Amino acid sequence: MFDFLNSFLGRHPEQIKANVEIYTWQTCPYCIRAKMLLWWKGVKFTEYKIDGDATARTAMAERANGRRTVPQIFINNQHVGGCDDLYQLDTQGQLDPMLNQPVNS
Repeated sequence: MFDFLNSFLGRHPEQIKANVEIYTWQTCPYCIRAKMLLWWKGVKFTEYKIDGDATARTAMAERANGRRTVPQIFINNQHVGGCDDLYQLDTQGQLDPMLNQPVNS
C-alpha cells in the first residue's frame, strides 16, 4: 500500500532474499521490538507464536542451541539469537548483508 515510501525511507525490500523465521510470544515486548525492526527493513518473515505451547518451545530450544527465551530468530536457518542480538547485527552493519543473501548461499 505504501510501497512508494520505501525508497524515501531507505528501505529496499526487493533486495531481501533471505528466509527469516522468528519464534515469539504475542505480548513479549522484545518480540514486538524485533518484529518492528524486521518490518522497518521490509522483511517478510515467518512467525511462530508459541504462547503456552511447551512442545513448540522445546522444538525452538533445540534449534536455538538450548536457548528458551523469546524471541529466537533464524536467518537462512542460521540462529542469530534474540532481539538484542538482532539489533547488534544491525548496528554493526551485518544484518542487511545477511538479509540480502538467498537461502542457498
